[in-house]
Amino acid sequence: ITLAEPAEEITLNIAGFGWTLSDLDLLDLAPSGEPEASVAGEYHVFPPSEVEQGPLWQTIYQAVREKRPQRVVIDSATQLRYLSTDEYQFRKQMLHLVRFLNRQGCTTLLIFEPTELDREASVALAVDGIIRLRQEISPGRVIGLRSVQVEKLRGSDFMSGLHPMRFTEQGLVVFPHHIEEPGLARPGGECLSSGLPPLDLLLGGGLESGTSTIISGPTGVGKSSLGLHFLITAARAGKRVVLYTFEEPVASILARSQGLGMPIDDLLASGTLSLLHVNPLQLYPDEFLMHIRKQVEEGRQVVMLDSLRGYGLAMEQFGVLTAHLQNLVAYCHRQGVSIFLINEVEHITGDLVLSELGISYLVDNAILLRYAEVEGRVIRVIGCLKKRLGNFQPELREIRITVEGVQVGEKLEGLHGVLTGIPVRAR
Repeated sequence: ITLAEPAEEITLNIAGFGWTLSDLDLLDLAPSGEPEASVAGEYHVFPPSEVEQGPLWQTIYQAVREKRPQRVVIDSATQLRYLSTDEYQFRKQMLHLVRFLNRQGCTTLLIFEPTELDREASVALAVDGIIRLRQEISPGRVIGLRSVQVEKLRGSDFMSGLHPMRFTEQGLVVFPHHIEEPGLARPGGECLSSGLPPLDLLLGGGLESGTSTIISGPTGVGKSSLGLHFLITAARAGKRVVLYTFEEPVASILARSQGLGMPIDDLLASGTLSLLHVNPLQLYPDEFLMHIRKQVEEGRQVVMLDSLRGYGLAMEQFGVLTAHLQNLVAYCHRQGVSIFLINEVEHITGDLVLSELGISYLVDNAILLRYAEVEGRVIRVIGCLKKRLGNFQPELREIRITVEGVQVGEKLEGLHGVLTGIPVRAR
């Protein structure tokens, strides 16, 4: 039942979603828009509300009795408010209408302007549920945010909070904001090898499956290459893996893997490895989590995000990064999925910082990459700072990124202060 938008406009608007009105009965009570009808319909003695409200209400009742629908939409019920002589009459009519529709067994949606609903509390009391749609500008004034919120659902529980939504060619899609609960999956059923024996030795045999790992270090130190090494090794061992890249294009990753002597074309062709480039300004956090859910449901066992800077850019318009990341890590833990998080720190040398984002407590394993200057030569250093489920060697090794791949050397001997970036020879 449309009271504002003419039927031909509704037909035109919904065509963009591939929908038609062929299976619906539509009662068009909207003003015709014809100038002659507008002039002919003017009232000079009585207000319009006194003349029009009776026939209009009766037309709605009659249509419901004749069609006996199971679902009814009245768009917009706000128009009924404008046709009432006063607030008392409107409240009485609305209560009668809601009770009548309920007795008819109809599931009814009343479309209401939010300002009018806030002002007219009687409608909120009469109905069984309230669903509020919102459209806001992000705090950074970057993008528009659409969301849906269930405020009331009589006789039933519901998921509270704001849930992002998006209009697509398939219509309206909602991304519920699930608060992930800790699961019963036990991590550590097997170890993920890095494919580098010296590094596996440093890590006490590798990283336990189903755990979360942060690989952190300054720009250009080799974080992504090392993470890619873990993914490729897992894929070669028969696991299905996926890499989400926020900054680096897929073509660049392909070229880099080729340059490191780690070609991945066969893994991509077989579907064992999937590379997905994500624009962080195009996805809601819960929409991104839904993408990961889909990948996991399709059998992905290892997930990598490169990097947390890009992920943080996607999150900052929708709340605190830590909350969304904790939700993501909790989901992966519950599903027994291993997740790698690539993190960039700003400072090349100086005070040791694993993460400037305050998320170190979320992960099970922490691998640090660091630059150091030794006798006029810049070297890369790798060490393990944290491993919840197993032992590791608390030592530092040199790591090299060469055309032959990633290489990890022996323990650095005779130096101290390596993590400051300016080590000195031990006396």
